[in-house]
Amino acid sequence: MDTDVLRWFQQIADGATVTEVAELDRVSQPGVSRALARLEEQVGTPLLKRSGRLLRPTQAGQAFKRHVDAALHRLDDGLAAVNELVDPETGTVLVSFQLSLGAWLVPALVRRFREQHPHVQFQLLESDDALGSSRIAEGRIDVELTARRPRNPLVHWRALLTQPLMLAVPPGHRLAERDEVALEEVGEDDFVMLRPTWELRGQCDALCASAGFEPRVAFECDDLSVVRGFVSSGLGVAVLPGGEPDGAGWVAWEGPLLRLTDAGAHREVGVVWSEERRLLPSAELFLQHVLDDGGMVPPTPG
Repeated sequence: MDTDVLRWFQQIADGATVTEVAELDRVSQPGVSRALARLEEQVGTPLLKRSGRLLRPTQAGQAFKRHVDAALHRLDDGLAAVNELVDPETGTVLVSFQLSLGAWLVPALVRRFREQHPHVQFQLLESDDALGSSRIAEGRIDVELTARRPRNPLVHWRALLTQPLMLAVPPGHRLAERDEVALEEVGEDDFVMLRPTWELRGQCDALCASAGFEPRVAFECDDLSVVRGFVSSGLGVAVLPGGEPDGAGWVAWEGPLLRLTDAGAHREVGVVWSEERRLLPSAELFLQHVLDDGGMVPPTPG
């Protein structure tokens, strides 16, 4: 079937007139009518019926149009993919990221990339710690930025930077004037923590166990900004990803933030992509940018 005719049928079924379709595609009205008649012969039943000045789809036409819509949508996606192969500067990159990286690392990398490739578009999706890198393995995402080291053999991982873990304490806390602290010194304090499904929660639990205590969890939540708010209000202490306050991505913190001296009190932030799925050129460009530039972005508090 001629795809032009399918598009004409689609437009007319959506309410356009033969005259409008002919003018839009710069063909004759009789040519459009003859093409639609040939389409009905190929399908084997009338697809359109006249209603005043307009043609409306028959019952068979309505059923046929649903499949025409889907087929043309897939065709347009294919044409867009081919166009992207020819011109990677016009593609769309699908990126997922952990929420704690969304305030500094992700916007910094995208901004620097867009300076060189201003027409590339992005679809951004927050990743779920409980899902791991399943979206990468399933081919639903091009690139993931995460501090969660994947165990799936079908994905690549490359470390970008190391982010220290810090202890957030309320203003006026007995340790508030210190620059650094060992976790054992807050073994009797209440903790504000992320829920157990979070990778950072598991790391915090392990650090506390190594320090010789099980944290007394006063509050659990799913948002680091909420954790910070509860600590700032004096409801406990918390372990947060941190860094130096001189980077462009610095996120203001209203209370004392102390460097942890415990062994292993840091997390690696990296990039993940599929081993099996070939990235389209625009996504390949962004991945290479992340690999080249990611380690240059200073770590900041999550």
